[in-house]
Amino acid sequence: MDYAALANRIRVWGRELGFQAVGIADADLSAAEPRLLEWLAQGRHGEMEYMARHGALRARPGDLKPGTLRVISCRLDYATGDGEATPGGGPQAYIARYARGRDYHKVLRARLQRLCDRIEAEMGPFGYRVFTDSAPVMEVELAVRAGIGWRGKHTLLLERTGSWFFLGEVYTDLPLPPDAPVEEHCGTCRRCIDVCPTQAIVAPYELDARRCISYLTIEHKSAIPEELRPLIGNRVYGCDDCQLVCPWNRFAQPSSEAEFQPRHGLERATLIELFGWTEAQFDERLAGSPIRRIGYERWLRNLAVGLGNAPGTPEVVGALRARADHPSALVREHVQWALSRHEALAA
Repeated sequence: MDYAALANRIRVWGRELGFQAVGIADADLSAAEPRLLEWLAQGRHGEMEYMARHGALRARPGDLKPGTLRVISCRLDYATGDGEATPGGGPQAYIARYARGRDYHKVLRARLQRLCDRIEAEMGPFGYRVFTDSAPVMEVELAVRAGIGWRGKHTLLLERTGSWFFLGEVYTDLPLPPDAPVEEHCGTCRRCIDVCPTQAIVAPYELDARRCISYLTIEHKSAIPEELRPLIGNRVYGCDDCQLVCPWNRFAQPSSEAEFQPRHGLERATLIELFGWTEAQFDERLAGSPIRRIGYERWLRNLAVGLGNAPGTPEVVGALRARADHPSALVREHVQWALSRHEALAA
């Protein structure tokens, strides 16, 4: 088998399937393992206990999928370029761009499987496993090694056309020739560090998830620390601030993927509108959306914080009072915080 020729064909097939980039990385991540373990030892993973439970497994592809020699890393863009709410403290809800359309896990996994089917049709059965942020995988580290981009100071993967993309991986036993990493192009820029509302990027390339708004509004299951609530503003699911200020994202091209287009007006919805959804409406309108996985209770928790940071209009206060006796203690506590905040500002 001419594995160099096969690698070139895999890149071509990936492009034909709609991936913007396909690269191949060696599966030896031993050099990255100490940094991962130190990050976990510092507790920067917060309530994401699954990360500590998996420990070094992320840095050992051969333990996750025995026989793995290489990792095929694929990039799929999701930028839409539509008019939208802006992050801050206004009446509109800010939802991270990646979450406004269909759940990317399903879209990306299906695309990766089709790539594997194409490889199998060419050369017969081979060992592989597909991943889409669904297992302990160091996807940014692998993408860097596959030459798809470089790690930005915000810890996300960056490329000359920005960072608005998803990453997916194929662990395989094929001895494909790996690609070379690309040069970094962040230079002295630190806009992503300076703009972070909660200062979660504690140093270049170092993120404390416990302060990250994406973590607090998605992964964090309990009450949001009170000292961080005012800093969250209107960000009710995820946060894009570090990407919005990145100079490289000026060159991002809108995705043609229909699945990633915003649904139900999520890019422009108001906090009051979303806070008024019943649980049935939440389940129905967010079916097939990544947002649905946080559940209705945390959805209301996040929106209550957003309303607490919004202008204290009679409509905002009225919406909060309507939920003051909500059955969930988590929701009630955040609603009371928001009401107390408006009362204090009005005094």
